[in-house]
Amino acid sequence: MFGARAPDRTIHPDAKAPTMRALTVYGLKTCDTTRAARKWLDAHGVVHAFRDVREEPFDRATLERFVRALGWERVLNRRSTTFRTLDAADRNGIDEAKAIMLMVAHPALMKRPLVDGAHGPMVGFDPQRWAAGFPS
Repeated sequence: MFGARAPDRTIHPDAKAPTMRALTVYGLKTCDTTRAARKWLDAHGVVHAFRDVREEPFDRATLERFVRALGWERVLNRRSTTFRTLDAADRNGIDEAKAIMLMVAHPALMKRPLVDGAHGPMVGFDPQRWAAGFPS
């Protein structure tokens, strides 16, 4: 499903023609924020691939790349139901290595959505920022 990805067609406000870049949205299909982000992308003609991380969990290398680019504090969702159900020992004393280990074991611990494309990784959905166009 994710071997050959269709490029997205992001229209930048200053561009006369759409720019082409691959865009992948990582999240949970049951997450309201992920659904809103995907709906926004569809409404704005941005072709993207979606990956439900419960069905297709991150490999460690991909997750480490997001953490390097964004910081583990921005990628780990401490407000999630999954985080609240962890043992106290798992919730305390978190550093980068432990955050990665927890998110590999429990993919629903990631903030959603994580978006990856030519612009680099982004976390969260912000319609105003997205409306300004994805940076090159």
